[in-house]
This record gives sequence, C-alpha cells and structure tokens, in this order.
Amino acid sequence: MNKELSREIILENFQNPMNKENVDNDDYKLYNSKNPNCIDNLDIYVLLEDDKIKDIKFNGEACAISTASTSIMIKNLIGKSIKEAKEYINNFYHMCNEEEYNQDILNEGLVFADIYKQSNRKNCALLPYKGILKALEEYEEK
Repeated sequence: MNKELSREIILENFQNPMNKENVDNDDYKLYNSKNPNCIDNLDIYVLLEDDKIKDIKFNGEACAISTASTSIMIKNLIGKSIKEAKEYINNFYHMCNEEEYNQDILNEGLVFADIYKQSNRKNCALLPYKGILKALEEYEEK
C-alpha cells in the first residue's frame, strides 16, 4: 500500500472512527487499554456470543494512530469467530514487529506495515489489540 493512501486511511479512521461511543449495556464486557507513556486510554467494549465477536465499540482519549488502529481493528473483527480474530490479531502483531505475516487477511490494517520503524508509534497501533486479546482470552477460559 502506498504511503499517500495509508495516510488517507489513517486520517479517515481518526476523524470518523467506527463505533466510537459509550456503551450502557451489560451484555458488553469492558476492557481498558492504557499507554502509561502518553494520553492514550481506551475503553474497549466487546460483545461475544457463540464463539463470535458480535460487536465492538470503544471510547476514550487517544492519538491519531491509536484511534485509527482501533477503528480499523473493529472493522476487521466484527463477525469473526474467536479463532479467526486471533489469526488476524497475530498477523497484525507479526506485521508490527517486522516478522512474517499473511498480508491477505489484514485489509486496511496494512496501513501500519511500516510502524515497526517507530517503536513509540508501534505501541499506539497495538494498544487496542491488548484490550481485545484480554476479552478473547477471558471468553475462552469460561
């Protein structure tokens, strides 16, 4: 993906993030992801049913990278099974750490393909994934 298109996608997802809203529904589980080194503090609300991600919403204060990454993550994970979601997340982590990954499943997530070059920004891109992983692991333990 070229750099100009990547910038456009990041900006669009920052300015118009998917599912950024408060949740007042006990069916959703809340998971917080906070970066102690900056302002990024995201509440991730996850609705899991029948081994699938039915919905994800988020709210909080975060930089453009964290907000865009959260929005893109949400677009890619809603409707996926736990197994499919973990595969996506693992590939995203591998990409961000300059390891081998399957780019065919990352869709817009590929805008962060060069994020490993800036370790402080890498943390921003990975922040929402920490919350969603907590949700998936807790669900699997039950």
